Amino acid sequence: MAEVKKALPTGGGPGRWTRLVTARPRLSLLVALVLTALAVLAGGGVADRMGSGGWEDPDAESTRAIQVLEREFPASQPNVLLLVDAGSAGVDAPAVVAEAKRLAERLDAQEGVDGVGSYWQTGSPALRSEDGRQGVIAARIDGEEKAAGKILERLAPEFRGQHGPVEVSVGGPLAVRHEMQTIIQEDLLRAEMIALPITLVLLVMVFGSAVAAVLPLGIGIVAILGTNAVLRGITEFTDVSVFAQNLTTALGLGLAIDYALFVVRRFREELSGGADTRTAVATTLRTAGRTVLFSALTVAVSLAAMLVFPQYFLRSFAYAGIAVVLLAAAAALVLLPAALLLLGDRVNALDLRRVFRRRGAADAGRAEGAGWGRAAALVMRRAPWFAVATATGLVLLGLPFLGVKFGTADDRQLPAAAESRVVQEQLRESFPGNPGGALTVLAEGPATAAQYEGYRTRIEALDGVARVDGPVTAVTAGTAAAGARTHAYYTVVPEGEGVGAGAQRVVGELRAEKAPFATSVTGAAAVLVDSKDAIGERLPWAAAIIAIVTLVLVFLLTGSVVVPVQAVVLNALSLTAMFGAVVWVFQEGHLSGFLGFTSTGDIETTLPVLMFCVAFGLSMDYGVFLLSRIKEEYDATGDHEGAVRHGLRRTGGLITAAAVILAVVMVAIGTSRVTNTKMLGLGVALAVLMDAMVVRSLLVPSVMKLTGRFTWWAPAPLRRLHARFGISEGGIPGAPAPAAGAAREPEKEAVAG
Repeated sequence: MAEVKKALPTGGGPGRWTRLVTARPRLSLLVALVLTALAVLAGGGVADRMGSGGWEDPDAESTRAIQVLEREFPASQPNVLLLVDAGSAGVDAPAVVAEAKRLAERLDAQEGVDGVGSYWQTGSPALRSEDGRQGVIAARIDGEEKAAGKILERLAPEFRGQHGPVEVSVGGPLAVRHEMQTIIQEDLLRAEMIALPITLVLLVMVFGSAVAAVLPLGIGIVAILGTNAVLRGITEFTDVSVFAQNLTTALGLGLAIDYALFVVRRFREELSGGADTRTAVATTLRTAGRTVLFSALTVAVSLAAMLVFPQYFLRSFAYAGIAVVLLAAAAALVLLPAALLLLGDRVNALDLRRVFRRRGAADAGRAEGAGWGRAAALVMRRAPWFAVATATGLVLLGLPFLGVKFGTADDRQLPAAAESRVVQEQLRESFPGNPGGALTVLAEGPATAAQYEGYRTRIEALDGVARVDGPVTAVTAGTAAAGARTHAYYTVVPEGEGVGAGAQRVVGELRAEKAPFATSVTGAAAVLVDSKDAIGERLPWAAAIIAIVTLVLVFLLTGSVVVPVQAVVLNALSLTAMFGAVVWVFQEGHLSGFLGFTSTGDIETTLPVLMFCVAFGLSMDYGVFLLSRIKEEYDATGDHEGAVRHGLRRTGGLITAAAVILAVVMVAIGTSRVTNTKMLGLGVALAVLMDAMVVRSLLVPSVMKLTGRFTWWAPAPLRRLHARFGISEGGIPGAPAPAAGAAREPEKEAVAG
């Protein structure tokens, strides 16, 4: 322990940073423990404050129309449905009629409930099943999403179940969202219980030492708990989706483990090379620490790009992702060095693989990664073949995405036995019309009965319109200056699927139809059209942000203008298999029985954007690890091919191990019973494995072989810029590289072996 108390190295930036983060290692860990305990308290109950919606554009025409309809015509926007099953007696039996009316009156008397209507009050055929055995009581629970959910929690047990001659089930959009939120919380807890022990076993296999294996897991837990506290604070100011908690767990464990793996591996490498504890920590922070910092920035930028979209579903993942990435990096760069400084050589304690070793530590260290070096040499000897074959294979895997169809999330995201889904399916299959697929046209402004009727006649004649009901009118008294303002709405039932291409065309036709008053269109198809427009409008901005910042960061790391372009292109290629699988599996329904979900024939509009941002950031994470080690070796030797071999030799096993661990976490998330969460977890797991095992192992070395020393080219002005502002893992940016023949002897031995 006396070693810890010696003065830390002085000098330049790395020395100052080392002194800052390790000057009081015990105090640093104690403060971290206290802050983590506070985070547990602050983040408690965060899921209860989150929403389960957020797919719509809050500024869109459809969203504004819903807000007006909820205010002026509460009954037109029911969010709770009681499915009343009368069995063989039928809905018109006197006892059933009496009980149903009593239930409706009882529901109408509840605080926070408005717009109650039922088949037994209105006689509407749309509220009676075609076989006459079921009827519907519809109502609206007022308030924003979380408050309405709490009211539903209170009311549902009172109305669910047997009531005299009828059996009541609770459904409707609010019930679907509430049940989805509950299931996600349960599934997340189960995923953590699956992922944590498996991750610990894998870490022990990677490190051998049980002590070293616990460190990355501890960093991940700190990042997750800290992010929950951050999200709890964000919910005070804006809506946050409950789905974001899944990303918090996945990235918190995955990235923290990645960063800790990289730091601990470099620290042990320095110790095995003869460095003392302080020097090993200082070198680790100067090398691996810089790489971790750059990796965290690239991942954070990819996730931050989702902030340009208006849907709070996407923005929530940016909030959670940025927080967990920065906390994981901070823990890896502050807490982990302090722990390593205190542990020293004891980081190798409890070596569970010792019994399998036949060589000494030095021989094991020399042989470590030799297979990756040989694999890199083989790939580079056949570089054109590997580059073309790998790129072609990835493109072919992505071809199914050309047939993607976008839709909206509905009750079929839930398990088949979920109560709210059962209710919605009964409405789809047993009730007339097109429940859930109707469009609503809101009319605002003074109008006569003749004008209303004339407009109805015109929209009835539109191609693709099956039926038009209404108008239902209301007059809201205004001020003397404003006069009276009239509101009305029409219910338009399109032919075919409620959110299909035909319904979306009808939305455009309705919006283009002239009227003597202001009109706006809402409904599932209108929300989908507006959501696609919002994403399409902002997607180029998000892609530009990711591409430009990634190019700049990789340039600052490597000093090359070629490497950043390669990184962006190859990372994009690594995602093709994920997008192809999303369509083939989740849209077309292949493996739906095995994976336990119902295919709706489309993909929720925001999911591909989310998956791209997350997977691209993670692939850049591994790309930075590999490129930084290649650049370090190239700066030291000037041997381009030797540097590629050395980089893959030193990081190939590490990146693969990190990818497998992250994939385990994502697959655990993918065991969720909610389809969108399943798609996110399994899709990103596939992208991570493809990136680490195919792109980093085959495509990167083959492409770098083809570009040769030109890989490191940059125009003179940019070289001077990098010499001044760039950051290189090994040594001073811009320092002249040694002659090409000055390759390190251990590398030659490893490749030859």
